[in-house]
Amino acid sequence: MAYNISIYHETRRVKENGKFSVKIRVYNKHDNKKTVRYFTTGIDLTEKEFETIWLNPENKNLRGTNKEIELKLRAIEKRANDEAQAMSVFDFSKFETKLFRKSTDKNNIKYYFNLAIEKNKNIDKIGTAESYRYTLNSLANFSELINKCNIEKLTFNEITVEWLKAYEKFMINKGKSYTTIGIYTRTLRAVFNNAIEQNDISNDIYPFGKNKYKIPRTKKVKKALNSIQLKALYESKVENNKEEEAKDFWFFSYACNGMNLKDIALLKYSDIDDNKFKYYRAKTFDKSSEKTEITIYLTDFTAKIIEKYGNENKNGFVFNIISKEDDINTQYKKIKNFNRYINDHIKRIAKANNLPLDCSFYWARHSFATNSIRKGVTMEFISEALNHSDLNVTKNYFAGFEDEAKKEFADSLLDF
Repeated sequence: MAYNISIYHETRRVKENGKFSVKIRVYNKHDNKKTVRYFTTGIDLTEKEFETIWLNPENKNLRGTNKEIELKLRAIEKRANDEAQAMSVFDFSKFETKLFRKSTDKNNIKYYFNLAIEKNKNIDKIGTAESYRYTLNSLANFSELINKCNIEKLTFNEITVEWLKAYEKFMINKGKSYTTIGIYTRTLRAVFNNAIEQNDISNDIYPFGKNKYKIPRTKKVKKALNSIQLKALYESKVENNKEEEAKDFWFFSYACNGMNLKDIALLKYSDIDDNKFKYYRAKTFDKSSEKTEITIYLTDFTAKIIEKYGNENKNGFVFNIISKEDDINTQYKKIKNFNRYINDHIKRIAKANNLPLDCSFYWARHSFATNSIRKGVTMEFISEALNHSDLNVTKNYFAGFEDEAKKEFADSLLDF
């Protein structure tokens, strides 16, 4: 055993109450390194009290408060040993988290969701944290309305295959799509995996997988404008400056290889060098140890957009979507609001020009991909331009295009 746990009386510093802190002393030896850390128990004792209650093992006559303190200390010591033994490899950070949580937390759904939310917030993944929060709210709604179980008390044991099927039916009855159900249940599955990895629950109660609950999978249709629609949007007349701005940023994304709005917002003047700029895609930056830098060559159009909307001082961020004073939460909200702003006005332009009414900013990325392949660009080039991890991700962009291409080919068979 690489660790040793004991009750320790910290007598080097007296507290205002004239007593000394009683702590958990943890000694850990790993990779020829010895580490000692102390964790508070919340109990203060004088030296005489500590000797009477803890250092005299032959004292069997403890009564009242002294007996309560002894039992409490023994319970803390036992729990500390139990938590340490449950870890395959001892880790001080994980040990501290487990030691000071409620005994019921290890089997509590909300507790693990909150851990995931805080973890993602701490590493600036606000969108992912929001996804966990939305899922938790949905599960709480179902659990409280249908199962009459408050989310505070919902445990992993209660989420069975039958529970998940009932949740799926509940969501369908509320008009939710299978795509949404898939997102929420995959998030729940991630929480299960985290709890199993921490040895807090048994793999025996895992409700997902073969012969268990199957998470709905839907083929995500990547919507895009064809070349005729793109020309119509590009040449469309706008009613005001807001529509003009929305159209300009839509085509800036399109002309920059389908650049995401977050990456546009984070673009800095220091990223621009002569006739090009370089950036790392924020969405995939933390998903791989190998960081891929994307290079975008400026055209007359994209250079004009930067000149038109760029900050006058030519310092910091190029566009006035976020500012350097914003914290990560403020940045997330501003980018989300700007995305909503663009979508609102792009839809107005689309309606006025008989284009698809659900056209949005994200269509620019899909439109770049599908129209590039129509021009004969290889899928490998598109995959690199979109910064995809593999070609299978890129192929999803071309389902609609392939169907259209097949129809055109069938119609042309008799054109001798």
